[in-house]
Amino acid sequence: MMHSMTCKTHPADRMCTAIDRVHAPLCVGIDPVFARFPKKLQSYSPEEASRIFCEGILEAVSPFAAAAKFQSACFERLGAKGVQLLGDLRTRANEQGMQIILDAKRGDIGISAEHYAAAATADGPCDWVTVNPYLGIDGIEPFLDAGLGTFCLVRTSNQSGDAIQQQELADGRTVAQSIADLLHDLGNSYLGESGWSAVGAVVGATKTEEAFQLRTCMPNQMFLMPGIGAQGASVSDVQSCFADGHGALATASRSVTYPDFGDNWQDAIADAAKTLSLELQAGTVS
Repeated sequence: MMHSMTCKTHPADRMCTAIDRVHAPLCVGIDPVFARFPKKLQSYSPEEASRIFCEGILEAVSPFAAAAKFQSACFERLGAKGVQLLGDLRTRANEQGMQIILDAKRGDIGISAEHYAAAATADGPCDWVTVNPYLGIDGIEPFLDAGLGTFCLVRTSNQSGDAIQQQELADGRTVAQSIADLLHDLGNSYLGESGWSAVGAVVGATKTEEAFQLRTCMPNQMFLMPGIGAQGASVSDVQSCFADGHGALATASRSVTYPDFGDNWQDAIADAAKTLSLELQAGTVS
């Protein structure tokens, strides 16, 4: 059954429009860590410094980034003020034309998953949510039914994930491949006019060969690909996952938001985002 997401409301179609706006499939991770802020901001409280820093990041990267990925944990640790800040920043990013990804890695079923889906937009706009799919489609569909896109964990960039994701099943597939097949089957019911599904996949950019194989399993899934820059992956590592600049998001956090700040930290962040954007334009658009 094809679900009634339209071009106007379909998250994958909106993501394609956002990519076209900046001419590059760049996603910037917003992961505020007070100890790494520019020294001039460390005289403020963590909450106020986080607001100044994150607002500065969004202003700096908005001409170059199609999406902003907010790491929920970085804000939750600040308590109620942090949650409010997360909502304010998502509103600001949305106004600047970026798609909003809430990186919360939700994993539950039933009414709990429905509550998580409602919470995703309770304090600010949200287009996509990262989801742990290991409870099955019961943990994914509530987000889709709420009109959200889901980036489901398939092959993550952390090394310790190998112990689970590379385990071979009785039928010869790995655990990651079995999840990919599940997402492909589910995603066929949530295709947008762009041909991409609202059921997306998290595939680490550091897993180059596996990413290529997983793309064959999931031809209609948008990939969220962390690991560009600080984790060692390059644009050339992820080229095979794109279709004329669409279908995947190259995600960079530390390499863009914590460069060598120099005299002007906001200019340094803008320069880092622009450099990566130009690399992506050259490497992913045929």
